[in-house]
Amino acid sequence: MRIDAAGIYYRDLNDRIHAAMGNGEREFVLENVRGQRYLGTGLGDGVKITINGVPGNDLGAFMNGAEVIVNGNGQDGVGNTMNAGRIVIRGDAGDVLGHSMRGGHIFVRGDAGYRTGIHMKEYRERFPVLVVGGTVRDYLGEYMAGGILAVLGLNSADGSPVGEFVGTGMHGGVIYIRGGVEPYQLGKEVGPDEIKDQAWQTLERILADYAARVGMPAEFRREEFIRLLPKSTRPYGKLYAY
Repeated sequence: MRIDAAGIYYRDLNDRIHAAMGNGEREFVLENVRGQRYLGTGLGDGVKITINGVPGNDLGAFMNGAEVIVNGNGQDGVGNTMNAGRIVIRGDAGDVLGHSMRGGHIFVRGDAGYRTGIHMKEYRERFPVLVVGGTVRDYLGEYMAGGILAVLGLNSADGSPVGEFVGTGMHGGVIYIRGGVEPYQLGKEVGPDEIKDQAWQTLERILADYAARVGMPAEFRREEFIRLLPKSTRPYGKLYAY
């Protein structure tokens, strides 16, 4: 189903999608999207939305298995508390990308803003994966508790692809950074670790899937990456209790 979203209020656009789903529709192409919020919120398996334009905040929030493809940029809060599914952004993303993400995949071809991957977490079969092809700003992986977060620096001519305070408060999961990162950029709760064969095989599969979905060659080498792990599962364990 194709919908021209030009001039449609975000609530009306979301209502139209849900009404069509009630009639059995499962695949949507949204044209001329310009800032409409909450697209894809809570949608489950078997639903696919292709967005031509720039969706508003909280794209795919609480999503439960749908697929969302954005031929443009995303704004803040993409994948907020996402449980399952896939979001592919073929442009840039804003701040708090993947905030509290609990499962599924988010792939961004371009850059992302501040606090990417904040409070990502995993539980049993739920395992979130977030890959940013370009650069990110400060507080990458802040309070991260699970999953895999990767920054590839493909749009960075030189220097580090990440900002400062990387992994501040991190107590689970793993961060991969392709390119340089200086000790002053890292939160005190994280440190570098060797990328062993099994870890690289997992990352290699993710990167191959990422490259295919954003439309680029998959040409990555293990030695290009730095792997960061938390030093403790309870970094603030004595801050409020003794």
